[in-house]
Amino acid sequence: MKIGLVSCHSFSQPGGVKNHILGLHEEFNKRGIKSKILAPRRSGSENYGKDVILLGTSLPLNFAGSQADLDVNFNPLSLDKTLKEEKFDILHFHNFGFPSAIQVLERSKALNILTFHANLEASNLFKMAPGLIYLFNKIADWKIDGIIGVAPLNLRVFKKFSGPKIIIPNGIDLKEFYPSAVPNKKFSKKDGKINILFVGRIEERKGLIYLLQAYELLEKKYSNLRLIIIGTGPLQEECENFVKEHNLKEVHFEGYIKDKDLPGYFTACDIFCSPAIFGESFGIVLLEAMASKKPVVGFANEGYRELLRGKRGGNFLARPKDYKGLAKKLELLIKNNNLRKKMGEWGIKESQKYSWPKVADRVLAFYNICHLSKNRRKVKK
Repeated sequence: MKIGLVSCHSFSQPGGVKNHILGLHEEFNKRGIKSKILAPRRSGSENYGKDVILLGTSLPLNFAGSQADLDVNFNPLSLDKTLKEEKFDILHFHNFGFPSAIQVLERSKALNILTFHANLEASNLFKMAPGLIYLFNKIADWKIDGIIGVAPLNLRVFKKFSGPKIIIPNGIDLKEFYPSAVPNKKFSKKDGKINILFVGRIEERKGLIYLLQAYELLEKKYSNLRLIIIGTGPLQEECENFVKEHNLKEVHFEGYIKDKDLPGYFTACDIFCSPAIFGESFGIVLLEAMASKKPVVGFANEGYRELLRGKRGGNFLARPKDYKGLAKKLELLIKNNNLRKKMGEWGIKESQKYSWPKVADRVLAFYNICHLSKNRRKVKK
């Protein structure tokens, strides 16, 4: 069996979908299952090794407070050659890039699986053009053999899809994110500071401005706080100006951090905060913090609510954009070290459910279900 993991996102930037694909690829390799990654190129200097085939071009688009991608294979002959040489048995698409995914599907002779990570219902683009959801369903009915949603909300747009559907959450590498990972030296000094960590693209959807507003309230009450910000984005200057104008102390913009260095920041923090206001399907960044034995605080967007539904961590989610409520959730942990420890212990136990071996088992089982379903449909015809 040979699997092609098809990304509609460029690998030049960090992201949850990229990490998901890499995690699944690594787990397949450990089991002796052949797999390669197909990803669009954004620059001529990209090179991710022999297992990542750069195919097509990714054009970044900023829309409705977030970044999207337009993917095009300008060289169909290269696409034909790749599919002919690789002879994939399964093409596993992760999200759906236009028009590149259609270009691949129309040439595919493999079993076609789609994992949907996006929250289309929260996208302003799809609210303005609901016909795009109809188009997604037509494409799925045309040549997709099975659909995976990383959360229930991902499958709502495919209600009429007649093939197999299943919910399989994102996975996490527990050998990368773990409590004893070497902490970042800059922020691991025992200086009495309580480190609050943000990791994400600095854009409207990720809500950093609300965390800064909450931090301003907390800084007036507590002199031992430090806010560490990992990431870049279109609103970085606006957020930096807010810090200067409001004279906030101990706010550190660390910029882009390589994946290999990220676990050290989680280990060095005391509280992790993700104030994303909408558009989250799951919450892999929450899992990374939980696996690092850190308590998590955030806004109750639909994806985070689903991940923490009925669980202790759900008590630390505030209403989206309610920075005062976010400050209160953070304060519960700031003033109670024992609570931080208890929530860290709870988080690490919860994160074990999302290890890559467990997730890969479910994905492979779903491949078999879809293969059997496809064969039954052929017999009926």
